[in-house]
Amino acid sequence: MTWIKRKTRVIDGVDPEAIPFDTLIADGTPVILKGLVSQWPLASTDSPQRAAEYLSSFYQGRPVTAFIARPELEGRFGYTADATQLDFHSERGDLGEYLKLILAHMEEPAAPSYYIGSTDVDLFLPGFRAANDLSLTHEMFKENPPMVSTWIGNRTTALAHHDLSHNMVCCLVGRRRVALFPPEQVGNLYPGPFEPTPGGQVVTMTDIDEPDFDRFPGLHEALAAGEIAELEPGDALYFPAMWWHQINALDTFNVMVNYWWNIVPNFMDTPQNTLLHALLSLRDRPDPEKRAWRAMFDYYIFGPAGQAGAHLPDSARGNLAPLDESMALRLRAGLLRRFNR
Repeated sequence: MTWIKRKTRVIDGVDPEAIPFDTLIADGTPVILKGLVSQWPLASTDSPQRAAEYLSSFYQGRPVTAFIARPELEGRFGYTADATQLDFHSERGDLGEYLKLILAHMEEPAAPSYYIGSTDVDLFLPGFRAANDLSLTHEMFKENPPMVSTWIGNRTTALAHHDLSHNMVCCLVGRRRVALFPPEQVGNLYPGPFEPTPGGQVVTMTDIDEPDFDRFPGLHEALAAGEIAELEPGDALYFPAMWWHQINALDTFNVMVNYWWNIVPNFMDTPQNTLLHALLSLRDRPDPEKRAWRAMFDYYIFGPAGQAGAHLPDSARGNLAPLDESMALRLRAGLLRRFNR
């Protein structure tokens, strides 16, 4: 990723018991928390074999999902040439057996790629978080506890994509390199199809390590706006929701744990549904109509939350009043009636 020159900001000496979540979210940019999780037992293991043994000590046999790619793909989990199919396969199996496969291929320069991704820690490794966990005493986690997942594999690349949640990546075994792009660079990253996707979110169709600027000229701008986070075992990386990120696992055995969380009430719908509905209702309208609807959305949606109802009496605001759980239920019911007409 030598095309990206900017380095992600680093903070040293953060107290693991007093993570400044408010400041991180307010700043709205990625930051490396150097050594934040270095005291976790898994981060302290001295070899891949011991790390695998440690993980196995929590595993109780529930089948995991593994993604496997041919050696010639060099760890990139993406698409066939026509972008209609994925160029790797997935299967269910025993985590212990996959760990053995990864260890057995460690010395091979052209090994198959193994990736056990987004695996729920509490479900598949019960007890792990008793000794390997962030301090989650912040008030926001009482209503929105994070989803905690582990990612295990050899040298793999999760192509640039965005998530709908805030993310704290904890690098525990092996080194990781993360390329990060602001949400505004979506067009210059040339997203792939909504279906299929390698992991549930659209991914870039470009190769940011070996860019094809003739085919993807906007990639120049994305790379100029991007930044690189280099992570060692024990480091954590925070980045906000909707930031695009590509994660390269650099060693022959790598383990990461990440925390996803949202800072909005659970009764709010996902904006992804709004986007899909807009494809149905807005995208192919004439340009003058789209400009008019853009103004409507700026007024009702993207401006201050109370703007559209501020001039109305409280009793007349209806759906323009502050959103709460009961209003969310009414809106959802009304939309379902409209969809089912």
